[in-house]
Formats: sequence, structure tokens, C-alpha cells
Amino acid sequence: MDTLPKFRDVTVYDEPEDCPYLAERTARLPLQVPSQRVTPAQIDERLACGQRRTGEFVYEVHCPQCRACIPIRLRASRVRFSRTHQRTLRRNDKKIQATVGPVTVDPRRIALFNQHRASRGLGKADHRIDSEEYAWAFQRSCFDTFEISYWLDGQLVCVSICDRGDISLSAVYTYYDSTWAKLSLGTYSILKQIEFCRQTGREFLYLGYFIAASRHMSYKGLFLPNERLINDQWEEFLEPPALTPEAAKTPLVQIPDRPKRSM
Repeated sequence: MDTLPKFRDVTVYDEPEDCPYLAERTARLPLQVPSQRVTPAQIDERLACGQRRTGEFVYEVHCPQCRACIPIRLRASRVRFSRTHQRTLRRNDKKIQATVGPVTVDPRRIALFNQHRASRGLGKADHRIDSEEYAWAFQRSCFDTFEISYWLDGQLVCVSICDRGDISLSAVYTYYDSTWAKLSLGTYSILKQIEFCRQTGREFLYLGYFIAASRHMSYKGLFLPNERLINDQWEEFLEPPALTPEAAKTPLVQIPDRPKRSM
């Protein structure tokens, strides 16, 4: 891989904090503001370097004593859909309508987001985000951001927030109605994003971080083949990851409501 490009960003928050993915670990996720408008080509470069976006900030992991978070991506044209994936697509495509559009903030989406987070233990039990927090996290963006919404009989059942570059798509966050677990909406949303890449000529789908020891994050390794950024090099993996003993026994971690910030 070529030397990674450097970006002149302004750091607005850089403090150690409890890891949002693994219990009893310390994370360092500096939040930075791009110093100039980010073009689609630069979005591709940043994603290829392992950067992610939250709100108007970009970040990447710089944890002091841990390297568990590994950026993972798929080459859309090469992904092999398993029989289960094919059944999920056929079944859900007959029932669900997918709509691509701008990120929308409304009571229906906020209620679904809060329901999803509460049902999966992803937030503090006593806190529900409001429209301002939702807009801050998803609608206010320094990248080209949009949503794919999924509808079943007129009911909103899933939303995927995505960033796009010239040749890349980044799966920022997906939330869905947990009462429809039998539809495998999380997996279905990734399959539809792979299809979106193929239909729009995009080479890569970035899935965020693969974490072998996290039940929330290890599933990404089941999409094959995949590539992971290790020591600044993208390495290809052809086999599914083994479930680590730590992932099997580790309780779900409470994900913070949103990154802290100071400006």
C-alpha cells in the first residue's frame, strides 16, 4: 500500500475514556475537524486510512494499550453471498421497500433508534436521545451522507446511515426494529449496501471496526472475502473468524450516548 496521506485536521477532543466496545479497557478516540471541505476523493482516502466519521468530526483509534479495533472493508464485486444471505435477500426483497434519500430527523426515526439501542443494551438505560442529538450525530456531517430507509407495509423498520466517496461507501450506523428479528435486518442492510456499491460502481464498502472479542463487532468478519487494515496494510481474509472465548463470555458493553466534545 502507498504511504498513507496525512490530513491537516484540527483536534477538538483527545482524552482517554472507557472503551465503548470492550469492558475494562481504556480507549483513545481523538475527534478532529477537517480544516477544509472534504471532497469525495478525499473521503475515499480517509476511509482507506481507517478514519471514521461521527457528526462533523472524523476519528480513528489511538488506544494506549490495545489494538483490538481493526478497520474492515469489503470489495463489493468480490463478496460471496452465502446461501443464508441469498435466502435473506429473496425473502426480504419481496416484503421490504428500500428508499435512498437525505438523512431525515423525525419522531419516527428517533423512536426507532431509541428502541433499537435499548433492546440491544447499547446505551444508558435512563437516556433517550432527542432530535438535536440525532441531528448532531447523523445529519450534520463533514462527508457526503445519506440514508437508506427500509419499509414493511408502510412501517419504518430499519435505517442505514451511509457516507459515500467516489469509489467507496461507509456504513456509519444501522438501527432497526428488534421485534422483526426473524427478518435479519442488520444482515439484510449490509447486503443491500453491497448491492448499492455494485449498482453505483463503487469498489469498497467500509464496515467500521472488526473486533474479534466483541459480540457486537465480530460478525462483520462473516462477510467474505474481507480486508482488514493491519499495520497500515490492507490484508485479505478468506475464512470466517473463530469465536474467541472472550467474545463468548464478555457481557455487552454500554455504548456511550455520544462522544464528548470541547471547542
